Amino acid sequence: MSETGTSFLETPVGPLAITFVDGQISALRWERGPLRPAFGPVSAEAARQLAAYFDGRLTSFDLPLLPAASPFAASIRQALCAIPFGQTLRYGDIARDLGVPAQAVGQGCGANPIAIIVPCHRVLAATGLGGFSGGTGIEAKVALLRLEGAASLLI
Repeated sequence: MSETGTSFLETPVGPLAITFVDGQISALRWERGPLRPAFGPVSAEAARQLAAYFDGRLTSFDLPLLPAASPFAASIRQALCAIPFGQTLRYGDIARDLGVPAQAVGQGCGANPIAIIVPCHRVLAATGLGGFSGGTGIEAKVALLRLEGAASLLI
């Protein structure tokens, strides 16, 4: 039986809901729900990896993700996942590598349905932090960057 459903967890950046479809993660949202034990091996592993990430013991996720909705979304996801823990890139850097406008990269990051695990928080604007669609917005982005030791970028 493959896992389909939603797990809810409390984290240092707020309550998270992780949705699974056929044993793959399809979404991670800032949302409160009934705290309950993981309902299967993939949801248990996601909870374990997220706890290790927030404890500073995990720098890269290894979880099954639902395939991206389009080839462009897949290219954005691949670029985001290639940014090492504690490092950042600019929207323009990714745009240059993909041969698209920086605005398209920003829109792709904003549409990322699996924040944190697909680390869109590691992408900055040319002149500042840029946006962040998860949790409390910029505050959540700053918290994630601080957690990863990228706080020197914020000064």
